[in-house]
Amino acid sequence: MHAMLRKVSYEVIKKYGIRKVYLLAALLSGTAEKHAKKAWDLNMKSLLSILEMGKDRLLDQIFWPSTIAVFGPTTPKINTPQLTVMEPSTVYGISKQAGERWCEYYFNKFNVDVRSLRYPGLISYKTEAGGDTTDYAVEIFYEALKEKKYQCFLKENTKLPMMFMADALRATIDLMEADSDQIKVRSSYNLSALSFTPKELAKEIKKHIPDFSIHYVPDFRQHIADSWPESIDDKEARKDWGWKHEYTLSLMTTVMLKEVNKKLKLHSE
Repeated sequence: MHAMLRKVSYEVIKKYGIRKVYLLAALLSGTAEKHAKKAWDLNMKSLLSILEMGKDRLLDQIFWPSTIAVFGPTTPKINTPQLTVMEPSTVYGISKQAGERWCEYYFNKFNVDVRSLRYPGLISYKTEAGGDTTDYAVEIFYEALKEKKYQCFLKENTKLPMMFMADALRATIDLMEADSDQIKVRSSYNLSALSFTPKELAKEIKKHIPDFSIHYVPDFRQHIADSWPESIDDKEARKDWGWKHEYTLSLMTTVMLKEVNKKLKLHSE
């Protein structure tokens, strides 16, 4: 399968003269726990195929996303530093930690210009929930507008690092457009914007929808969330290539409710 994947990717890249790849394919944390072997194969084989093309000078630049899931229960949970204990306890985290090591290896050994960000939970109105432990922070907006209530699969005070998608996209482009000598971290950069709990997000939504209610029925994803940091120290990204987030919890909530409402009305017509 790995050989076939590399052959297909090679043919596409050669045919269209592609010089830069953003490799976003992955099975996320919740789904990966249910399909461990499939998650490992997808998350790792795709990366190694693209890194080999960088080694062969078919590509000039590679972006590969990592995640806060590379951290684990032994990692400091508050302001988790760039360099720290990393003992992930999930299939997703294990694959991403291995991927970080491969990225750094291919840069050091073969000078492959690969760059990476450790994304927190990402919140978007364009893409609905896709199997991640932080998906409640997307689902909640749809249910608030449709039903004025939401059943959350995490406990009310489970604080996790989060980011609005517009900030994540800007961070990714800024990283890739930075001069090579600005990029000091070739494993993956810590990236941070917001940290909040389901209770705090629900309170913000109630400012717009006063009769919204939430109740909590934790499932297997609670154990995953408990192993992750509450907040991230991303000073290396801010220092090296000027990262700075723009969206606050209040602004993100306003935009999400507005855009999800538009989307739901469009689908109902």
